[in-house]
Amino acid sequence: MKNNYFFKKQFSNIYKKASKNSEITSQIIYGEKFKILSKNKKWVKIKTLFDNYIGYIENKDYVDKFFPKYKVYSLKARIFSKLNKKTKNFLPFGSKVELINENKNHIEFEKNRWLKKNNLKKINHFEKNFHKIFKLFLKTKYVWGGKTFKGIDCSALLQVFNYYNMSYYPRDTKDQIIYSKKETRKNIFKKGDIIFWKGHVAMCINSKKLIHAYGPEKKVLIMPILQTIKRIDKTAKLKVKKTSSIKY
Repeated sequence: MKNNYFFKKQFSNIYKKASKNSEITSQIIYGEKFKILSKNKKWVKIKTLFDNYIGYIENKDYVDKFFPKYKVYSLKARIFSKLNKKTKNFLPFGSKVELINENKNHIEFEKNRWLKKNNLKKINHFEKNFHKIFKLFLKTKYVWGGKTFKGIDCSALLQVFNYYNMSYYPRDTKDQIIYSKKETRKNIFKKGDIIFWKGHVAMCINSKKLIHAYGPEKKVLIMPILQTIKRIDKTAKLKVKKTSSIKY
């Protein structure tokens, strides 16, 4: 059995077990690479190659040959069935696509499926400005296990920056805490700091404010750093476990 496959649907849930009634632990997006660990008629057990995440997806919508030339650099990129005919479908941020045909303003990534070039960057594009990526997700709904415009959780918000830049970073907060290098500063924050609690993470956009996908507010938003630390301590009885920094 070949090991390298690529997902070819807008995005899909990754389940903890081979059942739609199982917990949704993450998602896989268009063009994402994975290995097949086992499969049956309905389900595939996979390991995503970017972060070694293991779970189950339905046994469909993937290929073994894929040569991406572009990736999505907007919160969502509308798919067109013809150059001027919109569909109701979108590809999420970070999706990787092939190039079949192109004109001045569009590329064809599958037969009769087009994207606008202003929603794309070349596949090797690197974005140092993490704030620019995080801001794309402002007001996006908080969804446990989500990592797209339809909904995203706190650890995925941090991970999508690394995925876009093809830099390994774990999916879950518990693993991100272990992986991230510790900073020893206390109550002094700077742009690029990552603040970890048990089960939660936020990113500092400057010395006063942070951005995070915050469950109690049900969306991605910007909040004052010290006020957020106090609120999480008061409402969830959680102290900051570690401060690290984003590599950019």
